[in-house]
Amino acid sequence: MKLALPYGDSAATGELDWARCLGVLDIADVPELPDLDGAIRQAIEQPIGLDKNIYEMVAPGRTATILVSDMFRYTGAELFLPILIEGLNRAGLPDEAVSILFATGAHRRPTEDEKACILGPEMYRRFRTRTRTHDPYDDANLVYIGTTSRGTPLRINRLAHEADLLIATGAVVFHYFGGFGGGRKSILPGIASVDAISHNHAMNLHPVEDRLDPAVQIGVLDGNPVAEDMLECARLVGVDYVINTVLNRQSRIAAVFAGDIDAAHRAAAAYARDVFSVTISKRADLVIASVGAAKNFVQSHKALYNAYQAVKPGGRIIFLARCKEGLGGETFTKWLRLGSREAIIAGLRRQSEINGQTALSTIEKAPMTLFITEMPESDVRTLGGRKVESLKQALDVARNDLASVEDPTAYIMPSASYTVPFLRA
Repeated sequence: MKLALPYGDSAATGELDWARCLGVLDIADVPELPDLDGAIRQAIEQPIGLDKNIYEMVAPGRTATILVSDMFRYTGAELFLPILIEGLNRAGLPDEAVSILFATGAHRRPTEDEKACILGPEMYRRFRTRTRTHDPYDDANLVYIGTTSRGTPLRINRLAHEADLLIATGAVVFHYFGGFGGGRKSILPGIASVDAISHNHAMNLHPVEDRLDPAVQIGVLDGNPVAEDMLECARLVGVDYVINTVLNRQSRIAAVFAGDIDAAHRAAAAYARDVFSVTISKRADLVIASVGAAKNFVQSHKALYNAYQAVKPGGRIIFLARCKEGLGGETFTKWLRLGSREAIIAGLRRQSEINGQTALSTIEKAPMTLFITEMPESDVRTLGGRKVESLKQALDVARNDLASVEDPTAYIMPSASYTVPFLRA
């Protein structure tokens, strides 16, 4: 079987001639919306779960803050923002009454060039002086809203709190412990304080045992304490409207859902499940997975998580992750340097942090993984994996590692960042 898998903006090639391919696991091939502008307008004007659309909520003298994702979460914002803002203008809300807030959570700040890319050139020109970037550590610009029933002390960005209308936007994909991206995640982690983010993400751990909580699962919103706490945070804040997209394999908008922060998000999640999930009858000895264009390992981790769902215990993952920005920051690296599952869990018990959660997940999966990457070998060793120089070399190493396996099997995952395998019950 000849292979050509995405590797950054190029492709890696090789030939798999020693394992039986059980299939190519990929997201569904859904088309871009044919009348995109019309579909966006219809979704905004006919909300899910609300009696009024966002334009009918506008009143003289009111202000609006629109939450947008950062560069790590492409959403199609440059396509729906002009339509949303045009409608707000017609309803009586001038540009001067509208602010745009980059809901970065604990990610790095977007550069000015990235802001222009996210918003599109025209929206960036019009709103450049009215954009702000969330900082979860900036106490002066955080406002306490309340404490959730699970004890999360919620402080959020002051600009979002003071707006008369708060509009959340985002793209819905699977999330490995939040259930799904988009929706409620625009608030926490999007515009929350670092202590709120930490408290919420700590629910990923079992309450009393040193292991992950089995109730916290990818694609699960109900019964998942992390996801339920996120929704409670969004309700405390009082999000007026959400606009969520679901993208296809070409990163084009395949569907748009707008309205209530929970109802519209659930509709988007149901659609996303059909697009991004695949059912497998058994796991394979080898999974070859590409992350596409992810900038660093922290952003590539979700692809490793997904590939791990399809590999047998003791199997191998070949992981194509260019990672031009390296591991993803010193905060993540410090967790990896703790060196063991037990040490990371102990650290998370003292002070939970999203990078610690990612490190905990990584050290479980990296030892079975062969990395094709631009990261230095020292970084790959820190992850616990092995670096190889090419797909051909990776296939040779994997063949040697699996030499004792009779009739080895394989899956190919060309879009592993988005494709989530589920084992048939």
